[in-house]
Amino acid sequence: MIVITGATGALNGGTVEHLLDRLPAGEIGVSVRDPDKARHFADRGVRVRQGSYDDPTSLRHSFEDADQVLLVSSSDMHADQPTLHRRAIEIAAEAGASRILYTGHQNARADSAFFPAGVHAAAEADLAASGVAWTSLRNGFYAHSLDWLLGPWQATGVIAAPADGPVSWTDRADQAEAAAVILAGAHGHDGPVTLTASTAPTFAEIAAVATTITGRQVERVVADDEEWVAQAPEPQMARMLLGMFLAARVGDFAQVDPTLATLLGREPRTVADLLADRAAA
Repeated sequence: MIVITGATGALNGGTVEHLLDRLPAGEIGVSVRDPDKARHFADRGVRVRQGSYDDPTSLRHSFEDADQVLLVSSSDMHADQPTLHRRAIEIAAEAGASRILYTGHQNARADSAFFPAGVHAAAEADLAASGVAWTSLRNGFYAHSLDWLLGPWQATGVIAAPADGPVSWTDRADQAEAAAVILAGAHGHDGPVTLTASTAPTFAEIAAVATTITGRQVERVVADDEEWVAQAPEPQMARMLLGMFLAARVGDFAQVDPTLATLLGREPRTVADLLADRAAA
């Protein structure tokens, strides 16, 4: 059985949907905080059990009989994320899983200016120490994040944000599908696997794409780091996001990798596709 955590979220929920296209529902289980939110999976024959990283007893029950476990990284910025991930990895190993997969991030490393990169690096270290085969899905930066980071560019014709660098913005749905392909066994992957789009544009290049798509000039304005944080609706979140810009400036997200396209059997969606969708909405 394949057990997937966080299956009521967009990323791993999408992975479950793609697995249902590839495997019998009885071979799939989900571990979720609120089983009622996963009723649509239960109705289709998926095993649904309550499980939470901060509740070891429930997690053991939800991982029962798992051959593979896909762990989504914790999104709770106020929690001790490394400890939660370590606990989930240990429980998956104790449950007898032959492979543990983890949804991480591109260029996970402890010394990155992007805070989550250190959290993902710690999880990878715990995976390597688990004694179980493992795969870390190093997802490229989720392209839907641009909805926040670009600001109200459609209304203002301006993309005002701190200095940046190339980022391989990648569609979350493509990454969810690739995870399903790996889980279903069509491709074997050990250790870190980088899943990115085929290009890594800067904000200036994104502004040029937006100009072409909309037919109106979209200007890229570089904002001062501290002023950008201070003017943000949620300064604490903006402070964390500033780390993304700092990391991008030194090329942390510039790598592009063909693995995602290989897994999908097609080219991944691009920033241009996302902007075209937003412009048409």
